[in-house]
Amino acid sequence: MAPGLYTDIGKKTRDLLYKDYNTHQKFSLTTCSPHGVVSALSLPPNQSPSYPLLNFSSRVSPKGFHNLAITAAGTRKNESVFGELHTQIKNKKLTVDVKANSESDLLTTITVDEFGTPGLKSILNLVVPDQRSGKLELQYLHDYAGVNASVGLNSNPMVNLSGVFGSKALSVGVDVSFDTATSNFTKYNAALSLTNPDLIASLHLNNHGDSLVASYYHLVKQHSSTAVGAELSHSFSRNESTLIFGSQHSLDPHTTIKARFNNYGMASALVQHEWRPKSFVTISGEVDTKAIEKSTKIGVSLVLKH
Repeated sequence: MAPGLYTDIGKKTRDLLYKDYNTHQKFSLTTCSPHGVVSALSLPPNQSPSYPLLNFSSRVSPKGFHNLAITAAGTRKNESVFGELHTQIKNKKLTVDVKANSESDLLTTITVDEFGTPGLKSILNLVVPDQRSGKLELQYLHDYAGVNASVGLNSNPMVNLSGVFGSKALSVGVDVSFDTATSNFTKYNAALSLTNPDLIASLHLNNHGDSLVASYYHLVKQHSSTAVGAELSHSFSRNESTLIFGSQHSLDPHTTIKARFNNYGMASALVQHEWRPKSFVTISGEVDTKAIEKSTKIGVSLVLKH
């Protein structure tokens, strides 16, 4: 089995410790259709930050697409509101993603699977109005290798190359970025991953060798998705270490609880309930155990899909 891409190393632990934790208010609505759809999302120009409302409308256009999904999302952080509309169209091996947000950014991603040969994927990213952020990316997955290469679409592009070699059980990877404008390597990282059916361990050397990150994930009970994990990161230049550990457990097939704690005294917990297929409500909280007098941060996320 293929070892995956460089970004897959340690992903299980990162998902356990960081995914779905939220101290803001989020709302997401996704609708799917087997045919083409034209959609619109607007934020009222005089909208108060206290009411993150999204106006969403759509109409069916002529057939011709196999799958189409539209997601409207809104996030309230402090007194700011951020809105986003995401449209995804799939037709055989071609996928087109278009994202527009309330900051007037438009991101278009075109993905072609099996691009000329099995295992090869091409990805084109275009950003408006910051056209210099566009890039062309190629991903290749083999039984014993996973390679990702990207180049910026500008006169002095950033070139990134990452690769993972080995098997699903044992793999090593490198991640390098080169700035053609300054002729300098802006990033060179390395990683090692060990995987068993119920245990995953990984080691990352980041930031030009200045940061070392070790992570661990253990699936305790598969039927209840009970798992524990930990991440230890150390900065050699600052001589500082951060340790965070967490766990998760499914109370029933539709309800999951998670908790985490780090060596600085920050404790977080969440409960997530799937009240209908692919629709979730998540309530999470965070508290500084060394300063209980400070107010606890509460976040609510509602994801609807139909």
